[in-house]
Amino acid sequence: MQKTKGIERAQFLTGLAAAGLAATVLPAGRADAAQGGSGQGSAARSGSGQATAARGGSGQGTVAGGGFERARVVRGGPRHHGVVYTVGEGETLGTAFSAARMRKDVRAIRDELHADTVDVTGDGVDRLTATAAEAVEQGLRVWLQPTLGDAPERDILEHIAETGRFAERLRRHGAAVDFSVGCEFWLFVPGIVPGDTVLERIRNLLDGKVDHDAMQRRLDRFTAKAAAVGRSVYRGRLAYAASQDDRVDWRLFDIVGINYYSYFTDRADYVRELSRYLRWGKPLAITEFGTCTYVGAPQAGGMGWDVVDHDKKPEEIKGDLVRSERTQAAYLTQLLDAFSSVDLYAAMAFEFVTADAPHRPDDPRHDLDMASHSLTKTIKDRPDDPASGWHWEPKEAFHALARRYRVARTGHERTR
Repeated sequence: MQKTKGIERAQFLTGLAAAGLAATVLPAGRADAAQGGSGQGSAARSGSGQATAARGGSGQGTVAGGGFERARVVRGGPRHHGVVYTVGEGETLGTAFSAARMRKDVRAIRDELHADTVDVTGDGVDRLTATAAEAVEQGLRVWLQPTLGDAPERDILEHIAETGRFAERLRRHGAAVDFSVGCEFWLFVPGIVPGDTVLERIRNLLDGKVDHDAMQRRLDRFTAKAAAVGRSVYRGRLAYAASQDDRVDWRLFDIVGINYYSYFTDRADYVRELSRYLRWGKPLAITEFGTCTYVGAPQAGGMGWDVVDHDKKPEEIKGDLVRSERTQAAYLTQLLDAFSSVDLYAAMAFEFVTADAPHRPDDPRHDLDMASHSLTKTIKDRPDDPASGWHWEPKEAFHALARRYRVARTGHERTR
């Protein structure tokens, strides 16, 4: 496979905010995802795109296709508790992918966070497969999800195929692995929306230069292609991760994956909204959930990350935000409480670490970790040096999830 350098998700978000598009990417006819309590929170932050223009769902309540047995979903919360671990090249020399660091992180996910599942996502087949193999070696369940973007369609499909072949090898050797063909294709795959880059596609949406019916047809066509590629190389449960309002033919997949960023004050509203994703009669995985680290972030839904002024050098936090790890932790536990009343296959918090959004405890204006969904805070040895070494420290959200995950994991082990 010819190496293609796709857009990194952090780079996409930086460019989006710098272009002044972050708060206005939603296509015409779509409710504002950022309004608290609307139940329409999009999945726009590092690791996912925006809510799609096509609302609702086309798939009917059919059993899992392709001859696969439907999963038994246990009533009373997620069967599997996990965290998203994003692999990529990194934005600087200091944050470049490191196999040694990855191995330590996977051990921490297992032994300190007490997760039983790791969502290995990002681009680069070598990075994806090395991380998935390490997770399996350490006894974790793997949700493997390639997300190459802003590359030719043939390269994206080949990226899916190569990753899927490795997932199949893991499965055949007895590993617990689910394979997702990708995430929110309409935004990241060229050719669905006109434009060669993510920013061009968003601009065309904003300018009304998109035929939404044609866009949906192209989205359906590529999703079907990706599903077919996945089926051709992988014989286990096939999945896809969609934003909350994406219209997806879920008959193509065995697991429904939803990136979930709603905000409600009443737990019953979460349960009511989540339950509608069960209507296809298939296992439901919450492929992302979380919020940023400041007062008011949960109410911003999936747009909480859009608080950084990227035109400033160095980049700085806009406004007078108040850092609050407690706010982040409370929202995550609130969601876990709601998840406990829904039949879920898995729930995976977004995300374990965001190395390119460092925490500066004595400089709140430049504390980019406030705009991060990460469960850990990145501490650089030399804050102004791109090549600086760094380490992570757990936030309150990390400890809150660890307590809940440990109880859930112990309970599942006792029932085996």
